[in-house]
Amino acid sequence: MTLSKKLAGALALSVLAIAPAAAQYPDHAINLIVPWAAGGGTDATGRIVATLLEKELGQPINVINRTGGGGIVGHTEISYSPPDGYTLGIITTELSMYHWTGVSPLNYENYDALALFNADPEAVYVRTDGPDIDALLDQIRANPGQVKASGANLGGMAHLGWAGVLTTNGIDPAAAPWVPSEGASASLQLLASGAITVVTTTMPDARPMVDAGEVKPLIVAANERVANAPDVPTAEEALGNKWAAYAWRGIAAPKGLPEDVKARLVEALDKVLTSAEFTEFMAQRNFGVDYRDAADFTAFMQDADASIGQALTAVGLAK
Repeated sequence: MTLSKKLAGALALSVLAIAPAAAQYPDHAINLIVPWAAGGGTDATGRIVATLLEKELGQPINVINRTGGGGIVGHTEISYSPPDGYTLGIITTELSMYHWTGVSPLNYENYDALALFNADPEAVYVRTDGPDIDALLDQIRANPGQVKASGANLGGMAHLGWAGVLTTNGIDPAAAPWVPSEGASASLQLLASGAITVVTTTMPDARPMVDAGEVKPLIVAANERVANAPDVPTAEEALGNKWAAYAWRGIAAPKGLPEDVKARLVEALDKVLTSAEFTEFMAQRNFGVDYRDAADFTAFMQDADASIGQALTAVGLAK
């Protein structure tokens, strides 16, 4: 070997020796996109997940509320972000509805699922001086179009929950028009102000205003009574017609996440979502915990997509 070749080889080895090792994920801050407004249930649960995940990963996690279009703006931003692990997002039930209702082509296949952490049934609310459920339905029958309802976006789970209550009782959903909003918090403010008559949302979302004496639940669209609100009857108990509608929340990344990054996130989320701190937070605020890992969450969303499509078709909301 010539001297020049020896020198070249020695130089190459020395460069390799001093080259820095590939940075391990994560090595800088992560953004967590929440597609709903601050103050609502998705925002609250997203922030506790971010706080605990930040401790587990050792990097800051910035919670960013991207509202608009009934959650479409935030869900779209999550799906179109680089799949490098530095943009994550809270995805919600509405993702199972967008393509069925024709408002967006987005569905679960646009994301890498990481973990499901919450599922809660919808409930029907009126102001504390409002009617009971029988009187409310009688009012809708007698005066179609007079009663305005809200809860979130058009075609979302809150809307589907309300439409199900009406159709199972022989009422055309058009008789109580839906007023779209940017989430439960906005809808509940409309209810408290008297701008609308009824809201469907989950019990955790409405709890602050229930505790403040501004609104009251009439029924819960669940298979059984909720432990933290045992006095609220199910739709079947109150009206004789079985109807259940559950809203869910999970964490996901843009499709195409590197396997090593995905494995790190799945491992970290398993610790976070089974921790005592997370469990206590959810219990204190009446959020239902339904933890499923990446594989089970993917299967869950696949099933939800099919079943919600059938429900939307049944109530005339599917395109």
